[in-house]
Amino acid sequence: MNASIRRPRLIIAITGASGAVYGIRLLEQLRASGACETHLILSASGALTASQELTMKRSEIEALADVVHNVKDIGAIIASGSFRTQGMVIAPCSMNTLGNIAHGLADNLVSRAADVILKERRRLVLLARETPLNLAHLRNMVSVTEMGGIIFPPVPAFYTHPSTLNDIVNHTVGRVLDLFDLPHAGLVKRWDGITKVYSGS
Repeated sequence: MNASIRRPRLIIAITGASGAVYGIRLLEQLRASGACETHLILSASGALTASQELTMKRSEIEALADVVHNVKDIGAIIASGSFRTQGMVIAPCSMNTLGNIAHGLADNLVSRAADVILKERRRLVLLARETPLNLAHLRNMVSVTEMGGIIFPPVPAFYTHPSTLNDIVNHTVGRVLDLFDLPHAGLVKRWDGITKVYSGS
């Protein structure tokens, strides 16, 4: 890491797919741990979804980030490869955003920043939220994967025996933070192997 960087920087984008809680929980966790400097891009659709799903205002979400960027500001610092970051998480990632990234359509700051992350060979993680998937979605996921991105659908881990929605969300957020080697306070209940032996069919 460059000595001029006091803390690692992580870009977090929240787009209009269902699941705004993932991006918000990620911001909350990083704010609490102080592990990195967060740069937030919140699209208009993302803000609308967060309002519907969590009754949160844009200002409340933006207050969780260290730096907030306007989705229309293509000239923002995170649009340049010379601005050093650990990478970027899009949580949730809409299929529209996925398609733009897959085809190099850097027409707003979310897709432009993602394009920069890919060209600089940094880590890009997309919490893609859609079901069922059509062929365009699948091909776009393959394209992003071939470019070095990570497709990370927020699929529950039932081996952890989650008892609340928070358990499910926290496990996913912890696994995302693992990909960046960032600390988290026990969000992930790790698999420790099969502890019981079952007999019979």
